[in-house]
Amino acid sequence: MVRPLLVIPLLAAAFGGIWLARGSLQRWRDLRAAETYELAGDRWPMLLRAAGAMVCGVCVTALTLLTALGAFGGLGRGGQGADRAQSAADAAGAGAWKDPDSASTARQQAAPPTAAESAAAPAPAAPAAATAAASAVASRFDSVGHPAGGELLQSAVLGPDGKPRNIRVWLPPQYAKEPNARFPVVVMHSATPSKTADAEVPDVFEGIGAALQAGRARPFILVAPEAPNGTAHPCELVAAAPAAVSDDATLRTTIASSFRTLPPGPASWGALGVEGGAPCAAAAGLARPDLYGAAAAVSGRYDAAALTQTGAEAPAGSAAKLLLAAAKADAPGLDAARKLQAALKAGQGPAAKAEVRISDNVQDYTPDRERLRLVRQAAQFLAEALAKAS
Repeated sequence: MVRPLLVIPLLAAAFGGIWLARGSLQRWRDLRAAETYELAGDRWPMLLRAAGAMVCGVCVTALTLLTALGAFGGLGRGGQGADRAQSAADAAGAGAWKDPDSASTARQQAAPPTAAESAAAPAPAAPAAATAAASAVASRFDSVGHPAGGELLQSAVLGPDGKPRNIRVWLPPQYAKEPNARFPVVVMHSATPSKTADAEVPDVFEGIGAALQAGRARPFILVAPEAPNGTAHPCELVAAAPAAVSDDATLRTTIASSFRTLPPGPASWGALGVEGGAPCAAAAGLARPDLYGAAAAVSGRYDAAALTQTGAEAPAGSAAKLLLAAAKADAPGLDAARKLQAALKAGQGPAAKAEVRISDNVQDYTPDRERLRLVRQAAQFLAEALAKAS
């Protein structure tokens, strides 16, 4: 209760005013008595006490009005009501965040679906599909940096196993400069459990940014999901790699709903892997050419037999496009790439139809500079194979 608190200053002002008024009256009487005997008296103490009594009187009047009208109490109730309204709004916001059906992100608002896309979108066939799609949409991406002139964002998205995993998304500089454009997507695979690929290859953004600045590649969005657990080196167990990089519907739906991307599919989505992540990128391109139109594997070591079997089991009617890049001095890497190329050519079904390129012309002073140039080559290959931003 706020109104009873006014009683204390009201009583203090009243008693103070009475005391000052009595003092002023007493001084006035003394001055009158002094004039009777023709003595000089000081008027200032009387005037000061009278002024103080008047101020106290004004305060008493104002406090009395406030108490009588309940203005102060009304303000208190209004403040409490505002607090309750804010708490209700916060609770509603938290509920919307927890409720996938009503949650949306700022970047989803920046990239609303077109009328054609809304009309073409099929209705969920089952409650499970609706739940997965809603869970995918309920993800907020927060900015964590601006490497290579773009923007790096991060969020937690449900993985194929139903557990949340970190996802990092790099938006090229053109994303902010062209607010109406939609961009292709490249998924970059990591070779370390619970880590994203940019943690293993921190200069990947510089390599892609350099390719964009030099005009050798068209802009695309780079997505780096956290590698799954279950083995110390997920991409070394190539036979199991297709299970780790298969159709991750939640990831694709989340990215497509949160950013201005071209529709998911082989025309606009590709895969990238560097060093330890190269086998995963190759497996993704060979296992699902109907989802990833191109894959680039840089400085990798490959299980040719397992990947050939993976390519042979790919959906019919689609051919993988694969770049295997290694530095000129990387003899083991080039040997592994040539063996994989030969094994795929001699494979069965879709594996034999795979278009495999080998890049062996990169040479520089240090391994880091070679890797940077190889990443630029991979970016150029993927940009040429995928649709351009529109």
